[in-house]
Amino acid sequence: MGLHSRVKMVRYEVTVFTGKPDLASTFDDVYIKLVGSDESPRTQIPRKWIPSLKETNKVFEDSWHPAKVEVKSPEGHTYHFPVYHWITDNEGVQDHHPFLGCCYKQTNRLFQGLFWDVYEEGIPHCLKADGLKSLPYDICFSFTKYAEITYTSGTLGSQPSWKSLSEIYVRQHWKEDAFFGYQFLNGTNPMLIQSCKELPKNFPVTDAVPIYGQNSLTDEMKKGNIFLCDYKLLDGVETNTINDKKQYLMAPLVLLQKTEDNNLMPIAIQLKQKPAEDNPIFFPTDSMDWLLAKIFVRSADFNLYELNTHLLRTHLLAEVFTVSLLRNLPMVHPLYKLLIPHTRYTLPINILARNLLISEDGIFSKVAASGGKGVIEIMQRSLASMTYKSLCIVDDIVERGLKDVPNFFYRDDGLRLWRIIYSFVKAVLGYYYKTNGQVQKDSKLQNWIKDIFEQGFLSNESTGIPQKFTTVDEMVKFVTMVIFTCSAQHSAVNSGQFDFGGFMPNYPTTLQLPPPTKKGTATEKMMLDIFPNVSTTVKAMGILWLLSRPSSDSVFLGHYPDRHFTEEFPRQKIKDFQKELRKLSEIIEVRNKGLSVPYSYLDPKVIENSVSI
Repeated sequence: MGLHSRVKMVRYEVTVFTGKPDLASTFDDVYIKLVGSDESPRTQIPRKWIPSLKETNKVFEDSWHPAKVEVKSPEGHTYHFPVYHWITDNEGVQDHHPFLGCCYKQTNRLFQGLFWDVYEEGIPHCLKADGLKSLPYDICFSFTKYAEITYTSGTLGSQPSWKSLSEIYVRQHWKEDAFFGYQFLNGTNPMLIQSCKELPKNFPVTDAVPIYGQNSLTDEMKKGNIFLCDYKLLDGVETNTINDKKQYLMAPLVLLQKTEDNNLMPIAIQLKQKPAEDNPIFFPTDSMDWLLAKIFVRSADFNLYELNTHLLRTHLLAEVFTVSLLRNLPMVHPLYKLLIPHTRYTLPINILARNLLISEDGIFSKVAASGGKGVIEIMQRSLASMTYKSLCIVDDIVERGLKDVPNFFYRDDGLRLWRIIYSFVKAVLGYYYKTNGQVQKDSKLQNWIKDIFEQGFLSNESTGIPQKFTTVDEMVKFVTMVIFTCSAQHSAVNSGQFDFGGFMPNYPTTLQLPPPTKKGTATEKMMLDIFPNVSTTVKAMGILWLLSRPSSDSVFLGHYPDRHFTEEFPRQKIKDFQKELRKLSEIIEVRNKGLSVPYSYLDPKVIENSVSI
């Protein structure tokens, strides 16, 4: 179509593209005009340019999802204006070119109706919403996603086939000490284990403890071969009641040793934090007592993992990053364009999590020892103890003393991914921000990080989360953390839930009896009585299966079907990013061929761009 200015009859060729979401086209009249030093008349886009639907949908029939507009000037230059936004009623969309200009200072008017809410005190704030139907179209599930969630949630527990080789391996090896130790590195919760140079005062293990090799425990600690997992965040948490029966949750301390054959082997377990005569320390030589102690540890790990490592540190933080992005940054801002793919489906999936999983009558209250008041208490403690360094894998691995632990695939793949993402972010943002001064003067950018500090981390300075950006490097590192958290970290801690938890004895969601107060009392019958009952187990396995299941419309790391960037440089950097991710995927595939339990959770081919399940 042609648009003509009022001063000169100059012809511009305009091409409008409708987006790919379900029901993206419209029956409404759509008009466009070009604005520069002058402005064109308002011109209607011919209906034949906006594909009509074969069938209508009352919710979307008056809405339209344009993908982009291309304007070809009389001189032959084509200007690109990305939209990727649902237009409803009489709403209009404005876009500008280039990025640096007066438009940059505008507020993102499209999402001014988004507000913060407090779900519970002491945990990150969330989006204020009455439910899925109250969300703007832009952040809703697609029809495909919504249909799949609705269908699969209605078929929980009905999957008779094996999901993966890992699941089969778990059933065969769950009792073994080597596999118990392996899961602290490459299971769903690789975030707890740390090097142990000195024993905690409340864990009185002596050099008399039976360990592997000829050295003493003290010597092994000096060599860096001893590791600790401390579940102190669970100490004293009020436990759940399921089917009128009190449930039990311990706060164990676990000591592990790296052996000469590079296995990580448990050597001592204390199930409660306070040493006492009725709180014995269990060793591998304690037979049935030892297996029972490991079961209590695995149950504690499930409860801390789901609420801290998974829900808090990926889902809830991703929501904070998303809401702050939509509230503070205009669509033409480079950070908006960089991060918007990593927010897909995060807000609706978290609404479902709050309503269906952790609410007073949600699934967690029916299957987990920490269900009920324990849910919020654990997350409150976890947020209060969270640090910025623990969210940055390059700092976290060093701080926990895990640089040299063998067979730590979460670390190996995660560090490679961090570096690839960092290089990509640095290149793209460095194109727009040449100096520290530009970062400091960008009020929208500063509002974004300020909102995150206040609403996500509750203005707690001890976290180390920046309150503002003073340098380009500070900004690049934080944005890298955001992308890593929303994509790689979530994949690492989410995708293996059913692999490791699909066989209940390896990951009991709750336990029905207290632990033994002295050695020599554990029996097989006691173990069966301690496990959750069949009904609880079926519900728990069903939800783990659902939460591990990718959608058919998943968008994976490095894939950007919506082309928000128009400049050639960032678009080339996206291609470079994709190339590096493919190289890493090839490295992981080759390594996994030699592993009895392949580690694929950080293979870029299976990492979704966002927290979407």
